[in-house]
This record gives sequence, structure tokens and C-alpha cells, in this order.
Amino acid sequence: MSLELENVSMSVNGQTHIYNTNLTLKKGTMNVLLGRTLSGKTTLMRIMAGLDVPTSGRILWEGKDVTGMRVQDRKVAMVYQQFINYPSMSVYDNIAAPLRIMKKDETYIDEAVKKTAKLMRLDKFLDRKPLELSGGQQQRCALARSLVKGSGLVLLDEPLANLDYKLREELREEIPKMFEESGAIFVYATTEPEEALLLGGNVATLWEGKITQFNETAKVYHTPNNATTAKVFSNPSMNFLDIKKEGDFIYYGNGEKAAATDALSKLEDGKYLAGFRPNHLELTKHTDNAIKFEAHLDVTEITGSETFLHMYHDNDNWIGLVHGVHNLEYNSNLSVYLDTRHIFIFAIDGELIETASYVQER
Repeated sequence: MSLELENVSMSVNGQTHIYNTNLTLKKGTMNVLLGRTLSGKTTLMRIMAGLDVPTSGRILWEGKDVTGMRVQDRKVAMVYQQFINYPSMSVYDNIAAPLRIMKKDETYIDEAVKKTAKLMRLDKFLDRKPLELSGGQQQRCALARSLVKGSGLVLLDEPLANLDYKLREELREEIPKMFEESGAIFVYATTEPEEALLLGGNVATLWEGKITQFNETAKVYHTPNNATTAKVFSNPSMNFLDIKKEGDFIYYGNGEKAAATDALSKLEDGKYLAGFRPNHLELTKHTDNAIKFEAHLDVTEITGSETFLHMYHDNDNWIGLVHGVHNLEYNSNLSVYLDTRHIFIFAIDGELIETASYVQER
């Protein structure tokens, strides 16, 4: 079982929403669409579902062209941010509803509902109405209704976005386990890199209607193939800095200089773009590989266990994420340190040249 997008694109009123896309999703896989708002995630899912017909290209399901097939004629289920349940019906009847529309017999329906409810940990709540459930249980009910049909393709469009933090954390851990048994293809859209990492499986990073990379989630995170992918797969966004290699030294921005060690020593002389994640900036020097940068602190955000530092280094806006509570003076100069082994090196056009040394070692 597979879903293939062949040279699919989508334009509306002369504006391109999805650029030429080729993507193959296989049976029993969790596939995350990761991108910022308006990057094209929902449009791509609607094309996969058959809710929208692509401007060009075709959709293949198990090798069969289903590009013009109606969504109701496909084995597809879609769950949105707003969990939709029938409030006047019990959880049992909510889950059974699509099977009754399909005119399945009651014995089959009873077995399928109970099996799916158990998978979703709703077997103790089948007699309750949706509004008598917690938010997480209501979303599970909506998910169960999508699974009970035996859909080969299940599309989840930011399904946890409207739940509180605790419920999101709970379901993020449970969803891969719940879906593992079904054997369906799952596509999960999110704006949050942390959610993609927790869900595992594969990830497709999207930027302005283009898939910039598709591979196993951990591989994309540790080895983004270009600066755009690195930017998408980092929260807060990856920081960047122009650098120049001359002989045995690296010149950072407009002033800092350090010996070219580890992966940096392999570079040919020339100009590059360095990228590093916010959590790799530190307020103190911990290793001999750390280089000191002088920045100007704009504002801090304290979350309780961590502090976000919004700063300027020359003409670049940087964000640092440091552990603990730090009451630093706003609009002041600040020294920060970066272990050069955490730096990704990109060509000026954004293509990855050298991944971080720590990633290579691990």
C-alpha cells in the first residue's frame, strides 16, 4: 500500500500554493508535514484526501490513478484542529456513525466500535456523550471515528492544537502507539518541531509551498540538507552568521576570529553561512572549542525553567535559549559563547556543506 504524489502542483487565482511535488508514503508509516502557518500543509493534505484537485500532476493510490476520484469514494479519513463529534449521540454511536452510513451489519459494527474504542482507550466511556468527556477524550473520539472505517490513509491536520499543554503531551506520546496497529498511512501536520520529533517516523519540511526535505525525522533534524530546512526544523528558528575561511582560521561576522578545528578545518578557503540552534548559545564558556561573541540584548523571556534571549549580533537577529532563570538587563551588551562543534556550514546559496561535528560523532 502506498500513496504517491507525482509532479503535483496547486495554483489558485494565479497564485502558486504548492510547487511541483513528488512524494511517496508507504503503508504503516507516520509522516509529519512540518512547516509554519501558510507553508502549504493543509493544501497538500486536501490534495491527498481528494478534497482538492491539483492543477497539475496526479495522485496514485496503490498504483492506481485516483486524481479525479471523489473523496467519499476513497478510503480516506481526515481529522481537524476542531474535534467534531455529534453532541447528542453517545461515544459508541459517534464511532459507529460512518459504518452505519456504509450500511455495515450491526454485528460487524459492534465488533469494530469496541475494538477501535479499546485502541483509543475509550472502551469505558462508550455510553457517555462527547461533552461529558475531557478535551483529550473528545479528540480521541474523533480519531476513533476516522479509524473505524478501516481507512488506508488518515490525515491529521494539527489535531492537538486546541488542547491544553498537558493533554497535548499525553496524546503526542500515545498517537504513534495507537496508530501502529492499524497499518494505515498517517499524515500529521504541525508547526512545532518538538511535536515532529516526539511523533518520530518520517518528516517532510515545507517552506512557502515547497517540500525542502523528506526523510526519517531524526535524520532531517540532525542533517538538514539546506538552510531553509534547518530554519523550519528549529524552534526558535536557527541562528545564522556569515563566515569566511582563510588558511587555518575562521572569521565570524565582522570581528570574531578562531582557529578552524574539527569539521571547520576541512573547508576550502572562501565565504560560507554558519547556522546554529538557539540552545547551543551559552552565557559561560564550558569548552575550549567555544568562541565568544559580543551581542546586544534586546529582551528576555523567562518561561520558568528556561530563558529566551533576543539579541543582535552586528546586523543579525539571534535568539538564545539557556537553562534557568536569568534576570539580565534589557538594552545592554552581552557576551555569549558557542561551541564551534555545534555549527552547521552552508554554502552561500543555502545548501549544506558540513554538518555539526557532534552530529557526526553520534
